[in-house]
Amino acid sequence: MAPTNQSPVFFDVSRVRLRRRLKTLLWLIPVLVGSLAGAFFLRFDGQIAPEQQKLLLSALPWVLAVKLGVFMFGRLGRMWHAFVSLHDAIRLTRVTILASLAVAAANYLLNPAQLLPRGVILIDGCLTTLLICGCLTLRRILRERRERRGSRNLGEQEPVIIAGNAVASEVFLRTLKNSTFSKFRPVGLVTDRQRMLHREIAGVPILGLIDDTAAAAEKANASTVLLISGAVPGSKVRNVVEQCKKANINVQVIPDVNRIVDGHVDFQPREVAIEDLLGRETVSLDKERLETWVEGRTVLVTGSCGSIGSELSRQLLSLHPAKLLLLDRSETGQFFLGRELDEAIQANQVEILVADATDPERMEGIFASYEPEIIFHAAAYKHVPLMEQHPGEALKNIVGATRNLADLAQKYDCEAFVMVSTDKAVNPTSVMGCCKRVAELYVQSLNGASPGSVDSQCRFVTVRFGNVLGSAGSVIPVFRQQIAQGGPLTITHPDMTRFFMTIPEASQLVVQAGCVGDGGEIFVLDMGNPVRIMDLAADMVRLSGLELGRDIELQISGLRPGEKLYEELYAEGETQHPTQYAKILVAEGITMSRLQIMRHVKTLLASAELDGIAIRRALKATIPSYRPELLDESDSTAASQEELAFACDAASPHSTKESKKRRPFAA
Repeated sequence: MAPTNQSPVFFDVSRVRLRRRLKTLLWLIPVLVGSLAGAFFLRFDGQIAPEQQKLLLSALPWVLAVKLGVFMFGRLGRMWHAFVSLHDAIRLTRVTILASLAVAAANYLLNPAQLLPRGVILIDGCLTTLLICGCLTLRRILRERRERRGSRNLGEQEPVIIAGNAVASEVFLRTLKNSTFSKFRPVGLVTDRQRMLHREIAGVPILGLIDDTAAAAEKANASTVLLISGAVPGSKVRNVVEQCKKANINVQVIPDVNRIVDGHVDFQPREVAIEDLLGRETVSLDKERLETWVEGRTVLVTGSCGSIGSELSRQLLSLHPAKLLLLDRSETGQFFLGRELDEAIQANQVEILVADATDPERMEGIFASYEPEIIFHAAAYKHVPLMEQHPGEALKNIVGATRNLADLAQKYDCEAFVMVSTDKAVNPTSVMGCCKRVAELYVQSLNGASPGSVDSQCRFVTVRFGNVLGSAGSVIPVFRQQIAQGGPLTITHPDMTRFFMTIPEASQLVVQAGCVGDGGEIFVLDMGNPVRIMDLAADMVRLSGLELGRDIELQISGLRPGEKLYEELYAEGETQHPTQYAKILVAEGITMSRLQIMRHVKTLLASAELDGIAIRRALKATIPSYRPELLDESDSTAASQEELAFACDAASPHSTKESKKRRPFAA
């Protein structure tokens, strides 16, 4: 129940406000009196004649009344004096200027017979600003000294060096210095700019560059280095860790300043992780544009239990959709996601849907019931070797589900359809990658991207990127498990490389790309430089305090079925073009007409129940750049017209049982 005028809560709040205002008046009135008296003293060179004294005494009441009225209007009483900042000082200056203008106006209106000299009003305004700012600054200094004394009484603080850029370092430095219970005492900074050397930030000296972190820590007798996440490049993080390990100096990571400001993480130091060594920069989003796009709309996310799908759900929820539909066929995954988003579910903002995207009737029912306006299609299988064993399931899950959802997005005239793709779709050697390439072409064709396609009001967009750090079953969790078990670490090839980005970064860029796309584009995210898996393994072992080859053995297992030695982001014939966003590019080149891709998809889905060789031949007929290992040189040519006709016949409901028994695709 809300507090009323008669409730105890109301009276308690009123008493607090009254007490706060009285305290403010107790120190503010003497300051204003002293300011006006000082203005007279300075204006008349210390010789205040009896007439000026009389003028001062007569003007004092109404000058105080005018100034206090303006200060009340400017809500200066709400400032927490012990925490005054530069922002408060600027605000105070503005209000004081307004108060001086009000005094000047009142001077002519209230007391035309005895006007205050304009010099007195001007000097009074300056003195008022200086005296109030001085009092508030003194109050803050006394508070900080008292808190530092209290923190020393709690126990010995650990001397630390802060490593990062100037802006991030300044924020963390002030946070540490203002914290009563911090166990850290900053004794120095290392930065990324040569011109900042031998200067200070908030009284803490800049001792050197990031490359000299260990030497700076030893010079300052610091036992710990605090690295600011995202403010130090990955290559430099690796160098700092190696230096400090040799010098027996502890290295910890403090969160990215942007994420703390946004309220995503707590200010809690942690050990250096492999993500820090890879050094992905923080994404800068056009938040206002994204909110305008998503706010008040019904948004559907498929594959919501996956690494990308679940993070997409969190990112989209922060953009205030009218309804967020989370679709996945994993009952357990949906249960735990529902628990995480329980508050939004209770507010009727999120709907958890357990459904299979390969089921066209179920998908039709969902579109008819909820009428989603924006679709993010992240549902797909991802484990390449497993899909080599079950190519039919890959076809149904990747190609079939994409066709179902994209066709429904067109039928129900949705605003946008955004499909998540992979670098494995480029010059594919695996069934999974080839299926993703087919899905890319299908989605692209729906947007009028090539001659003969059907126009649609819906914007169909694809976003292609590489591996994400820490997704379930990926290389980093596998390495962590193997290290915890004492090894060995298994690597398929010593020269294998992969592109990596963080899950939040990928998800944020997917949403941004979906927002800016006109339709028909294949957006490619800037993945940075490829990472050698051998180096990744060595870094992870080193971060665990061990040495590769001494404490943990390494085994080369050989490439698995469908795996590539290195991934590519652009196919032969594709060209890359920049967009207005630095980390989002566009791949232009190979397209396929709506009629062509429809025929191929019909053939492919018909072959899903056939054997692996037949499926690979059908995929090869659709994607000539597909290089399957299980087909010999003669099999690598496009499927014959007879084979394609058979597959189309198998897709027809009028096909006979006898025709279905034929297997012309068999090896």
